[in-house]
Amino acid sequence: MVAFGGGHGLAVALAAWRGITPELTAVVTVADDGGSSGRIRREMPVLPPGDLRMALAALAGDEERQQTLAALFQHRFGGSGVLAGHPVGNLLLTGLAELHGGDTVRALDELGELLGARGRVLPMADEPLDLVARVETADPDDPARVRTIRGQVAIAATPGRVREIRVSPADPQVHPDVLRAIAEADVVSLGPGSWYTSVLPHLLVPQLRAALAAATARVVVVLNLEPQPGETDGFSPEEHLTVLRAHLGGVALHSVIADAESVVDRRGLLDAVRDCGAELLLASVAEPDGAPRHDPERLSAALASVVGRR
Repeated sequence: MVAFGGGHGLAVALAAWRGITPELTAVVTVADDGGSSGRIRREMPVLPPGDLRMALAALAGDEERQQTLAALFQHRFGGSGVLAGHPVGNLLLTGLAELHGGDTVRALDELGELLGARGRVLPMADEPLDLVARVETADPDDPARVRTIRGQVAIAATPGRVREIRVSPADPQVHPDVLRAIAEADVVSLGPGSWYTSVLPHLLVPQLRAALAAATARVVVVLNLEPQPGETDGFSPEEHLTVLRAHLGGVALHSVIADAESVVDRRGLLDAVRDCGAELLLASVAEPDGAPRHDPERLSAALASVVGRR
């Protein structure tokens, strides 16, 4: 199976999928321009490592040594010097890619071996991407109600609703291993995660979208538990799905998973899912304590229940 996404949303999806299959590939967004990743990509001609690092850590093996290495990967340097805020894994991945002449895929595979990764991590494109969005601001007195915002961090921080998003460059090169993984997949998953900056970007890359449209895999969408400030303010679950549908470009959807307690208008969501030609599974997939996060074990059970459906 192949999981698309980035950040914490992809990490929880991988934690859920690894309980179902060892044949797992994460295809990770490379548009992060904030924090440690932003600092690294401004200083060096490399892919932003943060989301790739998080995916590797999520797939780390269960042995004590492997889990210790995963914790080291995630550890951020403290203090106030030049290393402050950098996760160790970001520097390791960047250094190993440089050692291999810029071959990030080789670096990811070698680090995955060290971690005993239960699956593989690949970048969605072979070059760093920028996100460019048209955002309708929340201020009704703003003479320029719709602004063009560039950069993942700026988009997430701009009050209002995203009306359109694209990637730059518009048609980046995709590694052959990514296209091969999609062609061979039985299942592909999208979400959860930042809708406009982690989920949709994969559908904006022409080679990825074409590969998904041609694939025979079952496509499963995991909806977010709540709207994300700065990206999907006020969005209902069905609005998330409507936005996704507008970007599919021939990619078929088969199953949509939503948290039963987070859906207010079940009929509206069911109609939106049926409009996509998919089936809806409402299940308890959030943390039992009520926190707005997916629980990996609950999500794994929900994913397992739809994988066998055709």
